Amino acid sequence: MIFAVSTCLYRQRRLLRDHLAEIAAHGFTGVELFADRLHVDYHNAAVIADVQQWLAGAQLELVSVHAPVMEISLASADAPEREAAGAQTERARHVARRIPFRNRIIHIGPPRTEGVKGGTNRDAARRSIDALTKAAEPLGVRIAIEVIPNDLSRAASLAELIDEDIEAANVGICLDLGHARLEGDVADAIELVSGHLAAIDVHDNRGRADDHLVPFEGAIDWPSALTTVQKVGYDGALTFERPARGATKDTLARARDARRRIEALMKD
Repeated sequence: MIFAVSTCLYRQRRLLRDHLAEIAAHGFTGVELFADRLHVDYHNAAVIADVQQWLAGAQLELVSVHAPVMEISLASADAPEREAAGAQTERARHVARRIPFRNRIIHIGPPRTEGVKGGTNRDAARRSIDALTKAAEPLGVRIAIEVIPNDLSRAASLAELIDEDIEAANVGICLDLGHARLEGDVADAIELVSGHLAAIDVHDNRGRADDHLVPFEGAIDWPSALTTVQKVGYDGALTFERPARGATKDTLARARDARRRIEALMKD
């Protein structure tokens, strides 16, 4: 199993070679590239070429690209808004022309916690997903829809959406364990999406807010969650997703310790 770190850890600054070297130095072997143009200009082929060299130098695998997080929604009932969101999301696909990766992580609608109404129309989501999967297929990229706290993107809702509305084979679910905890039992969420499980984000919270804590620093029952991950046969990456707060070396050191605890639990 690959243990990866999302570059959202460095989102408030330009991504540099040293950042990837720092991730590798803490024993991680994979990276998720967070597509934010102020962080890494994924529109610029020269920037992506640099990232390719940095990954190779650090011996890190690019496991996924997280599409831009936007104020507009891929599931908006307003066609111009939906198409604009699709166009922005689509630009992240071009990373795969230079650096192979398996999953492109997308959000369908805004989280409830942001207090934004709308943007969760099911038919609009289907249209966006159809367009994204068709464009991603020739590059060998799978669209992984992230579980987030809204009515359309809860674990059960996404499984139903894919089962009933989506015909493409290159689509799955990114189960964000922290978000799943906000909606209920994490082990139940893993079971619900097991037939479509494409990626897993790991972080923790205390059950009330999306704290994005390092695993074991919140309320998630990690032994139960990890046992269920193994039970459903998931063998993809576990991606640590922690925003930029405090010293990155301290965060990575705590993430490394959490990774070792996860490895120990999965060996038992």
